[in-house]
Amino acid sequence: MLKKIGILGGTFDPVHIGHLRTALDVIEQLKLDQVRLIPCGIPPHKIQLIATAEQRITMMRLAIRDEQYFIVDDRELHREGPSYTVDTLVSLRYEFVKNPLYLFLGTDAFVSINTWYNWRRLLDFTHIVVMQRPGESLTMSDELTDWYKDHLAARESRYCISGNIWPVNVTQIAISATKIRKKIARGLNLRFFMPDAVISFIKILGLY
Repeated sequence: MLKKIGILGGTFDPVHIGHLRTALDVIEQLKLDQVRLIPCGIPPHKIQLIATAEQRITMMRLAIRDEQYFIVDDRELHREGPSYTVDTLVSLRYEFVKNPLYLFLGTDAFVSINTWYNWRRLLDFTHIVVMQRPGESLTMSDELTDWYKDHLAARESRYCISGNIWPVNVTQIAISATKIRKKIARGLNLRFFMPDAVISFIKILGLY
């Protein structure tokens, strides 16, 4: 049977346990074989990155070095122009022609997905996993609500390689890269927010 591959994109500026723990939740519930962590090259929404591409890649590799399910995938860093998700999915689909692909999105990202470039094409290449924390609800436009209902995964969807939306409950972890950067700026202890190797790397380079 072909491997089921998860896809988690983001700035990872820096990577933290919120990324890794929720990804593990999805792996366990959907029985995935691997998750490819894909750092964004040039964010389409003009988010200002602080760490360099090389620093973000190093932090991610340090974070997952003993984890069997995770792979750091740097394809967006080698592509010119904005890092549109649909372009990344096209690239992945060329490489993994028959593998089921699962794009991980938090609820905040999913409810605004209809603002993304070529968003209706995403399901041509992948499934979408909507990661919902306890108590979170989806407040969507009518257009997005219809699209969500039309593609909600059914039992037989597990045999498809793309085209469905899978809601998955994940662990509540109230942390973000923004909060971590603020803690670093204030000199606060980062223990248990990030893998120790990443904390050491940040301290050595004086990042953030």
